[in-house]
Amino acid sequence: MKKRIIVSVSNDLATDQRVRKQCDELWKAGYDILLLGRLLPNSPNFERPYKTQRAKLLFNNGALFYASLNVFLFFKILFSRVDILWANDLDTLPANWLVSLIKRKPLIYDSHEYFTEVPEIQHKPRVKKVWRFFEKKCIGRAEVVITVSPSIANLLKETYQLDEVLTVRNVPMGSTDLLKTTKTELGFDENRFMLLLQGGGINMNRGGEELVEAMKHIEKADLVIIGSGDALPDLKRMANEFDLNDKISFLPRMPYEEMMRYTSAADLGFSLDKDGNLNYRFSLPNKIFDYAMAGLPMVTSDLPEVAAFVKGNEIGLVLAEVTPKEISMQVNQLLSNPSRLELLRNKASKMSAELSWEKEFAPVLTKIKEIDD
Repeated sequence: MKKRIIVSVSNDLATDQRVRKQCDELWKAGYDILLLGRLLPNSPNFERPYKTQRAKLLFNNGALFYASLNVFLFFKILFSRVDILWANDLDTLPANWLVSLIKRKPLIYDSHEYFTEVPEIQHKPRVKKVWRFFEKKCIGRAEVVITVSPSIANLLKETYQLDEVLTVRNVPMGSTDLLKTTKTELGFDENRFMLLLQGGGINMNRGGEELVEAMKHIEKADLVIIGSGDALPDLKRMANEFDLNDKISFLPRMPYEEMMRYTSAADLGFSLDKDGNLNYRFSLPNKIFDYAMAGLPMVTSDLPEVAAFVKGNEIGLVLAEVTPKEISMQVNQLLSNPSRLELLRNKASKMSAELSWEKEFAPVLTKIKEIDD
């Protein structure tokens, strides 16, 4: 009988590419997968080759949401056949930790971000204290700890005195087959530059405000913003206030393959997170790997991990500061220099061939096989 891994996540499963790639690789490696998440009113349908279950919870945010999520996960995993438990992010760890203790089964913890330093709880010391307690209590039980960047791996090791934390960057599948799309097919003018900001977390203070304002001074270019996040109402208000509705398009979150059609057609991608907290400072956003996979040059903020990736591979510009003036000045200079833009595009295209989730994830599969033995 195949070994079963139960994978837990707090979202609705449909657009979480990291979890999908995890499960796909585990399934291809011969494991029986059960993926657990939650069901929201607007959750889209999807298909996977392994089992999935989404619970409709009584609460969708706040402390009661996290409590109801962990109650669901606890009882579902406790009364299921399981050989290995996999907790994605701190908000699923308590239930997995407790079942791991009760059933004496190995636990894997994948921290998608530095959870105790996310901006949503920066000004909530009691909430932060609670999450720190759970992470400190539970993380030592995990036989494998994984995270998304070397800096966050070092923070987790130092904070909790861990021997090892594996870094698995959120790169796309090496087998990803991008369907090249023209701007015309997407409804945009081929004679204008297409600028792109994408992501599932287009939130406040992540540079979207400055980028929208910069569009007042960027000529012959359209900005496409794809995704979801709490900054979108303000960004739409700003676009209307600055009379930029003809230059800025807002598109909802969409399946990964569809989003990558826009990415492959664009001329520049943006990742403008600010150094407002440790989570942002040491992050490696998904979007920069999506841009690179599509051979898309990028403009980023000067955060340690992101800047090292962009500068080290010579695939874009790193801004000295995230301001409308700096953004517009640097972008205008780049767009007026076709040879430099083409050089960056060629570097990004070359770099895309080196990105492979299969290679990135291989050390994790090795660790899991050691657990099996």
